Amino acid sequence: MIPEREDARPVIREVIVVEGKDDVAAVKRACRAQTIITNGLGISREIIEEIRIAALRCGVIVLTDPDAPGEKIRQIINRQVPGCRQAYLPPGRYSRNGLVGVEYAKPAEIWAALTAAKATKSEKQPDAFTMAEIVNMGLAGAEGAGEKRERLSLLLGIGRPNGKQFLRRLNDYGVSKQDFIAAYREMMRDDGESV
Repeated sequence: MIPEREDARPVIREVIVVEGKDDVAAVKRACRAQTIITNGLGISREIIEEIRIAALRCGVIVLTDPDAPGEKIRQIINRQVPGCRQAYLPPGRYSRNGLVGVEYAKPAEIWAALTAAKATKSEKQPDAFTMAEIVNMGLAGAEGAGEKRERLSLLLGIGRPNGKQFLRRLNDYGVSKQDFIAAYREMMRDDGESV
């Protein structure tokens, strides 16, 4: 059973791969976890690379709709990024208007699927990075922050997040201070700036 209070939701170490934004909202009702959206069958090379890096850093669980397109997305991911865990919702779970998908699943159903996929429930660790550090480095709240953050995110392999997502991914993906500083210095050197 999933606790009702938001702060009591279990924390999942792995990144959950889903098809769309509504699926992210459904997963967030069941647990606290980072997610990657495939945008349905329009899964790009960039998304595949993001999944590959997440698999190396903290593991990946694929949770797609229990239909033909969802299965096709699983096949694409499994071919490109072997070793991802698979979470399955029972087929035949529909909303009142006959639609099927992760977005219509109850939190307990999602949690059961993640548990069956051997999701790693973990205690929330103290954050290695703070928003104050991100702001002080010009990666949020400053002119050109978005461009810098995007370049640094690509060097770290954490996608293209906004400021809040950037901070969460640094902490949730387990990016070390050493890796962060090395990538930041590389980015600054590429700009011709001294660090």
